[in-house]
Amino acid sequence: MTSTGEPGYGGLVSRAMAYAADAFFVALLTGGSATVFAMIASVVGAEARELGRIVVSSYLIFLPSVMVVYCALFWLLAGRTPGMAVLGLRVVRADGGPVRWFAALVRAVLLAYFPIGALWLIVDRRRQALHDKVARTTVVRAYSSSEDDAARTGRIAR
Repeated sequence: MTSTGEPGYGGLVSRAMAYAADAFFVALLTGGSATVFAMIASVVGAEARELGRIVVSSYLIFLPSVMVVYCALFWLLAGRTPGMAVLGLRVVRADGGPVRWFAALVRAVLLAYFPIGALWLIVDRRRQALHDKVARTTVVRAYSSSEDDAARTGRIAR
């Protein structure tokens, strides 16, 4: 919270770093899974090898879909992805409540398939990107209550 009691909104750099960390993790997990599948398929037989080639070649096509599921589930269940947690960010509804499943899904689809829309947060006063506007969400700084108390008393420099 800021000194006026309003939440501190997540900015471009922190949100981009969180998204990059999550995208790296998803790419690593998905790429590793596709590689393991291809290695197993190469040992099993010719038909499985062909299936393995198809899976590995479709990796880049399915990667955004995996990112959608990853983000939507984390936003729905925890209010933030692991990358956002590391950077102290949380996704909430515009009224401050927890994100619901439809908003999480819409937000994730727009972010995964239209990431350039995230740049809208540069000009928005509440730092809402296009996917935030459509899903009626915002990203806020998620300080613990002890950090809020310390920040209000001036013991933490922001």
